[in-house]
Amino acid sequence: MLSILSTQHDLKNYIANKIAAGKTIGFVPTMGALHEGHLTLAREALAENDECIVSIFVNPKQFAPHEDFDKYPRTLDKDSALLEDIGVQSIFAPSVDVMYPPDFQSSVTVGNISKPLEGEFRPHFFTGVATVVTRLLLLVGAHKAYFGEKDYQQLQVIKALQRDLAIPTEIIGVPTVREASGLALSSRNAYLSPTQKDQALTIIRTLRHMADELKSGQPIAQIEATATENLLSAGFDKVDYMTIRDADTLLPPTPTTKSHRLLAAAWLGQTRLIDNIGVSSK
Repeated sequence: MLSILSTQHDLKNYIANKIAAGKTIGFVPTMGALHEGHLTLAREALAENDECIVSIFVNPKQFAPHEDFDKYPRTLDKDSALLEDIGVQSIFAPSVDVMYPPDFQSSVTVGNISKPLEGEFRPHFFTGVATVVTRLLLLVGAHKAYFGEKDYQQLQVIKALQRDLAIPTEIIGVPTVREASGLALSSRNAYLSPTQKDQALTIIRTLRHMADELKSGQPIAQIEATATENLLSAGFDKVDYMTIRDADTLLPPTPTTKSHRLLAAAWLGQTRLIDNIGVSSK
């Protein structure tokens, strides 16, 4: 039987009972509109713990005024059915007032790792993410929490805040889940027309080509410029970045870089798509 918890009191009581019974708890924070990527995180949590809790909360603090907070899909009934089918025992689905009471006045800012890339194009974003994730991790108190590598920079930010604030929940990164075509799963894919979904495949194809060029020793600046032009030629309206970075710092690679991360963010119409892949150094 799936339990849907909506208050801090109910969540705390639920967790306390599970801990008292000796259960280990895995946690998957989401904004709902679940797809196979989210379900993969939940399956990982179920495989490694006795209990999996999934939160569903569309976090207003990570949306800028011009972004899609109001139209972000909210499908709690459908999401609940999907989670119950794979064996998830509980959902934490708080209201905005529960997560951010009227007297709420704190925020969490993570430093260097949040500044490049998404931090340049969405300067509000990571403070909103870090604040809500910190609050959720502390409220749930899970043994492990699971995040997808598709949001690679977000994963690195969350690992940093967990380490810096000594939050006793292990952060687990799970590889990006893709459609058979290679397109990274995303709730925002629902905004794409069939033609745009075909165009969107250019991102992963270009990232893979960039990886081959990097391994062959071509100059990084040239690889990035060609990749950006490739997306624009394929019909993307704007490219925020198509870049090769140090996987640990997300800064441009140096001679001491141990592994690279190739990251993309680009617009098809009104939809912003992101993706990334890893490349080990020689």
